[in-house]
Amino acid sequence: MPVWLARRVEPVVATTASTPSPPGQKGTLESVSSRLALALFATTCALFAIIGVFAISRIDAQSDSPQVVQAAHSPFRGGSMPAGIHAPEFTLTDQDGKRVSMGEYRGKPVVVTYLYTHCKETCPLQAQMVRGALDDLGHDIPALAISVDPFRDTRASARAFLRKMKMSGRMRFVLGTRRQLQPLYRGFAIQPQLRDSEHQAYITLVDRKGMQRVAVAINQTSPEDLAHDMRVLEGSGS
Repeated sequence: MPVWLARRVEPVVATTASTPSPPGQKGTLESVSSRLALALFATTCALFAIIGVFAISRIDAQSDSPQVVQAAHSPFRGGSMPAGIHAPEFTLTDQDGKRVSMGEYRGKPVVVTYLYTHCKETCPLQAQMVRGALDDLGHDIPALAISVDPFRDTRASARAFLRKMKMSGRMRFVLGTRRQLQPLYRGFAIQPQLRDSEHQAYITLVDRKGMQRVAVAINQTSPEDLAHDMRVLEGSGS
């Protein structure tokens, strides 16, 4: 400490310790302490602000994750799925009582949607979206409708629904018990029809290797966009 500063501080300490402060001196010391505390607080806030700006700039510089880059350069018009997500394997029965499985379509793209036969609003839209995409594509690819209301969906109601949608022979309705279908709900990350909530009106495109590649809500796509993504899967060899 410089000598001149030590000489200024010593008398103050001595006076404070031995004699009462003169009138007005206590208020002066308190005001100095208050100003010093405010200055320290302001300096601390400024330091934290600088650290925060630096951290944000580092995060921004590292934000180009593979998933973001992949989405930006995706050949699909629908939402691209992260790499490596398999479509769930299953073996169940369809509307005609015939065996149906995901594995039997290996080597072909598959369009999957999630319906229930007594639905009056979203399900007909989903079925017609798939129908329009297949028409635009110019030929059929395997199309599966996963039952999301296993308690009420039956073979008869599934056949009636497909006839009404003009999808008989173009789409198969995958039926089963709630327990049998639960792995499909988890594997495709959708919620089935519940008493107090509507199922998720999604369409999923699966590639030749059984990987989920596109998942899109019906209010965010069109038959033309779906057909485009089907062509990409057909031509990609994957």
